[in-house]
Amino acid sequence: MWTTRSVCALLGLLALEGCQTAVLTPAGPIGAADRTILLDALAIMLAIVVPTILATLAFAWWFRASNSRARYLPNWSYSGRVELIVWSIPALVVFFLGGIAWIGSHLLDPARPLSSGTKPLEIQVVSLDWKWLFIYPEQGVASVNDLVAPAGVPLHFQITSASVFNVFFVPRLGSEIYSMYGMTTQLYLQADHGGIYHALSAHFSGDGFSDMAFDVHAVTPEQFSAWATATSASGPMLDEAAYRTLLTQSKNVKPYTYRAVQRDLYGGIVSQRLPPGEGPPTGQISPALSLRQEN
Repeated sequence: MWTTRSVCALLGLLALEGCQTAVLTPAGPIGAADRTILLDALAIMLAIVVPTILATLAFAWWFRASNSRARYLPNWSYSGRVELIVWSIPALVVFFLGGIAWIGSHLLDPARPLSSGTKPLEIQVVSLDWKWLFIYPEQGVASVNDLVAPAGVPLHFQITSASVFNVFFVPRLGSEIYSMYGMTTQLYLQADHGGIYHALSAHFSGDGFSDMAFDVHAVTPEQFSAWATATSASGPMLDEAAYRTLLTQSKNVKPYTYRAVQRDLYGGIVSQRLPPGEGPPTGQISPALSLRQEN
């Protein structure tokens, strides 16, 4: 026999089924710093939220109709102590939150290199419709919808878009950042441990947006070198003609690699020497939809 409590518990579990705690289980220094800021801000805000809730319950209980000891003061209008408490606590909350935002925005500047004795790995990222292109300029290879990187090594991303705005986001590694056509944004991340980390597009960019995800494979430096060597031994070359083919809109693209990359291809994309992508259609109605007139 289902009770009301059982039904509510089941609905709660179903609602939480789609929730993920990736940002709360970081796998790199930037992700860990982001989590610290989030938890610190939560604790500061709870410092005013929790006492307010408790005070509301306490006042409701104390001034209940059956409590003859509660004092009713119809002519009361001002208390300096009450005013000090009422204004000082929110002011402190704003002060502390502002301090966290100020310090965090400088320490976690996406373009700020990570403190490490290891040389960063350069990775050039291009968001397309609807897939991700990763170019490794030092290794001379490239991949689509699959990012392989050594664990424990800083990753320096240079990110641009072939068409519309997009957002590059690896939740467990850290901060997200925009990709914009004709511009380059920079981002430093690092995976402290080996593993597979889910990544996604965090900005709606058209019909294929929901499939615009990829995995970050954090491997040992030796495994990364072996992957780069094996990739350079087979597969097509990423030249201007291949890139123009990539510009064609496609959905749910399976990962694949390029054995070589035309020199300064990324520079040609950013400087707009190469054509932009189509971008999502605007002002058009999908054939799958129909207009209904209301009488």
